[in-house]
Amino acid sequence: MIRLYDYHLDENGFRVRLLLSMLGLSFETVAVDKVPGREQEKPHMLALNPTGTLPILEDGDVRLFGTAAILAYLVRAHAPDSDWLPADAADFGRVQQWLGFSGRELKPAVDAREAALFTSEGASDGDLSAARKAFRIMEDHMTLRQIDGSDWFVGAGPTLADLALLPSFALSRDCGIDHDEYPALRRWLRRFRALPGFITMPGVPDYH
Repeated sequence: MIRLYDYHLDENGFRVRLLLSMLGLSFETVAVDKVPGREQEKPHMLALNPTGTLPILEDGDVRLFGTAAILAYLVRAHAPDSDWLPADAADFGRVQQWLGFSGRELKPAVDAREAALFTSEGASDGDLSAARKAFRIMEDHMTLRQIDGSDWFVGAGPTLADLALLPSFALSRDCGIDHDEYPALRRWLRRFRALPGFITMPGVPDYH
């Protein structure tokens, strides 16, 4: 049985839940009542992950933390022949590039949303500016891809690049970022929502 330690409003947890659903894998969720991104001080949780962050995945004898590591493991362990991690070396490298982007350049978007939802101060101008810059990079990339007749960030179909990038953009209206500024990303989000196994969470828009 796959067990996921998760907080229901955490976008990194959403990334993992989304992939589990799209792979058709059954799993058990262990709800952790905490604000995502803050230090988890309970000893039994620190024993599972010494960094104190969520999500944490257990699959038999395997225990993992770190969203990118969990996503890659799930594909290799449970869908090795799928295109979520392309076999082509160049496309595989490009997926890894965007996975790094999701954990690095999109971190201000994660921080801005959490501050908007869980603090009285709200999102900082610095985080909002950095988030918009990251979304602009994504928008420009997807615009060029669509001009070339491609619907996805890497290759001919959806990959872990799309799945890892999507939550930060989809949930960014929680911190006041207007999606009308990013028409290519809006179209991309609509396409991804139509894929089999897609699940949503509070804050993910349903464009009409």
